[in-house]
Amino acid sequence: MTRRTLLLRYAGFAVLATLANLATQRLVLLVGDGGTAFAIAVGAGTLVGLVVKYLLDKRWIFYDDATGLRAHGRKFTLYTVMGIVTTAVFWGTETAFWIFWKTDVMRELGAVLGLTIGYVIKYNLDRRFVFTDARLGAMS
Repeated sequence: MTRRTLLLRYAGFAVLATLANLATQRLVLLVGDGGTAFAIAVGAGTLVGLVVKYLLDKRWIFYDDATGLRAHGRKFTLYTVMGIVTTAVFWGTETAFWIFWKTDVMRELGAVLGLTIGYVIKYNLDRRFVFTDARLGAMS
């Protein structure tokens, strides 16, 4: 796979995971508002986005063909741990935008900005620490 293809694919998967995240947040926020609903929305959106991104990255970015609950459990745990710092970047940016502007549009802009920064960091962490036994495809 060429660097361009890798970049486009990774960016596309980040967009899909971001849309899944934000859609989940919107669904939660339809039920309630305020600080508690916001916290639940951010948490639920993060979980949905994490699972979507893990499945896409595992198969189409890192070409990891490990199967079974044990292999998935280990890798998903490492994938999640690598995402803790990047999630803090995402949550911090989204929350700062929400606190400062108090609009959904700006909250979502903060989420997109935080997720973009986080995904760049996360790719490098996943490549180095999570998918160490996977094949990355031929880079040309």
